[in-house]
Amino acid sequence: MQLYSYFRSSAAYRVRIALNLKGLPYDTVPVHLLKDGGQQLKPDYVRLNPQALVPALVDGSTVLTQSMAIIEYLDETHPQPPLLPATPAARARVRALAQGIACDIHPLNNLRVLRYLKRELDVPDDARDAWYRHWVQTGLLALERMLADSPDTGTYCHGDTPTMADACLVPQLFNARRLDCDLSAMPTILRIDAACQALPAFAGAAPENQPDAAA
Repeated sequence: MQLYSYFRSSAAYRVRIALNLKGLPYDTVPVHLLKDGGQQLKPDYVRLNPQALVPALVDGSTVLTQSMAIIEYLDETHPQPPLLPATPAARARVRALAQGIACDIHPLNNLRVLRYLKRELDVPDDARDAWYRHWVQTGLLALERMLADSPDTGTYCHGDTPTMADACLVPQLFNARRLDCDLSAMPTILRIDAACQALPAFAGAAPENQPDAAA
């Protein structure tokens, strides 16, 4: 498999975690989102992924886009270890946690959104960063309540094995820390993050450990 990835992309980071948890080998194809005007906008890549986003995963003749769809594909094609629980209610909970990050928090602090605020709307840097922190902290505080109030929360977001929810949580916290978001009111999230970071699958997926990190 080939993963088209940018080391700091939280969506690509999620997929790297999933691949590592599954123990699946893959080749990284770097797509630098800032160099050359954005390599994701080059015709060759747009032919692969018309949305001009990372990640994209090539598995034989199959080209997959959108990190959540890729993770579920990996879970269906390589069931062990599972990234979704066994029962419908538990799977729905994990999907809700994951989508709370991937659908509600992440899109508002995506690179192209922040660039639009700065370049097209002429929003000053401090106001743009305040926008970022507001939406990240609002979303993560809601997630903290969901996790802290549920008996289904264990060592990880759901129980005592990592799931798709953890694969989404850790990259979002990486981004939050980059912009100095206040995480002090999120003890459950921080505890889960620490447990994840201790696992080789998460450590190996970290941005600083990617082949394009020094590019």
